[in-house]
Amino acid sequence: MSWEQRLSTPRLLVERADEALAPFALDHRNHPFNSVPLPFLMPKIEHVALWTPDLERVRTFYERYFDVSAGEKYVNPEKDFSSYFLEFESGTRLELMHTPNVDPSSDPRPPAGYAHIAVSVGSEHAVDTLTERLRDDGYPVRGEPRWTGDGYYESVVCDPDGNRIEITV
Repeated sequence: MSWEQRLSTPRLLVERADEALAPFALDHRNHPFNSVPLPFLMPKIEHVALWTPDLERVRTFYERYFDVSAGEKYVNPEKDFSSYFLEFESGTRLELMHTPNVDPSSDPRPPAGYAHIAVSVGSEHAVDTLTERLRDDGYPVRGEPRWTGDGYYESVVCDPDGNRIEITV
């Protein structure tokens, strides 16, 4: 069989590729870097989700102040669950989830788990402007705009449910 005929046969192509790549195969079970993902398996965060007692109020907040686009509302009447996926211009997504038994805690201690989300707005001026707009509209500012020790220019505000948002350059 000629090389051209072999190339036209998908099964033979796979066999040839396996033969050609065999010398480069690693036995990952014993490899010292077996916890490092391969380049073609690079994980990424697909979305982050927040529970909320008031789905529409929080959706409106993120649309108004962070210019997100809300997908269609998902409703599962069997589980008494509803949600929206909000998409930022960058493609990052935030899922807002609701069920009637969501109980906003009044405990002043920070819970274990997620501490905040950070949203980049592009410039120091944009951080300052959005922070003042949120303050003027009655949202709590927990950290004034400033340069942090780890090199971020940021402020910290809270959404209607008290979730912290770092507004960064």
